[in-house]
Amino acid sequence: MKYHYFICDVFTDTRFHGNQLAVLPNAVGLSTVEMQQIAREFNFSETAFVFPAEEGHTRKVRIFTPTIELPFAGHPNIGTAFVLTETGELGSDTVPESICFEEKAGLVHIEISQKPGSLRQFELKAPESLTTHPITTVSTIADALSLNLDQIIEKNHPPSAASVGLPFLIVELRDTSALSDIQVNLESFNRLLNQNSPPYILVYTQDTPEADIQARMLSPLDGTTEDPATGSANCALAALLAQHADLANGDFCWEVLQGAEMGRPSRLRVRAKKENGTVTGSWVAGSCVMVAEGAIESP
Repeated sequence: MKYHYFICDVFTDTRFHGNQLAVLPNAVGLSTVEMQQIAREFNFSETAFVFPAEEGHTRKVRIFTPTIELPFAGHPNIGTAFVLTETGELGSDTVPESICFEEKAGLVHIEISQKPGSLRQFELKAPESLTTHPITTVSTIADALSLNLDQIIEKNHPPSAASVGLPFLIVELRDTSALSDIQVNLESFNRLLNQNSPPYILVYTQDTPEADIQARMLSPLDGTTEDPATGSANCALAALLAQHADLANGDFCWEVLQGAEMGRPSRLRVRAKKENGTVTGSWVAGSCVMVAEGAIESP
């Protein structure tokens, strides 16, 4: 049986920038094993499979990397909303202002907006509240990234495992030179995993002229090694920065540049809300462009 697919670039307004995503808008009939095989065939950081809703919301979405299924991820949700909008799956006349996907991590709400003369914007709210704990083995982190200890800083927070639906180790670096210097040392990376670190690492710096934040997301065991745009990681970063901010109440927002080192620059807009000293939500937004469409045979 053939399944129609679309490929789009997410968190960009320029084709062949941003993060590639394959979306199968009607995946009914595919098994978990078959979806994993298809995701491995595309070999993008994620592939999204869309099913009819089971709980009365817009759609059910399942997300696969080349090696595993994820409970939640940012750019697959933004890209899936874009594909369903562009292909008329959400209505041919009027595009809804908000939709909701059912996923393993919970409900993912997405707001859709468009200003005259500009691309549609898609903003998702992370499905979970921030959970975090520090990772104290800074020397192992430095070894895993092939960095000097003084290139890792704790201006905003210590290196921390943080999640708003998918856990990441978030590490603040001194400058963009440190970002460029990274070379993953797999032996040290595996030692880091044995010390309760998540398998995904978001490294970032605020010492950059290109945006409020410049970041890289490393996934050395996941088949694609690095991601050019990671909504779930940057949602967690926004929540983590808001949590450690001195203000007990506030709305915080940042523009993030990711993927520059890969030749696929991406722009993500992230924000977080804090009330009475607690982060109550985090969001990520961006635009997308269509790249290709076709059909793939079921395995």
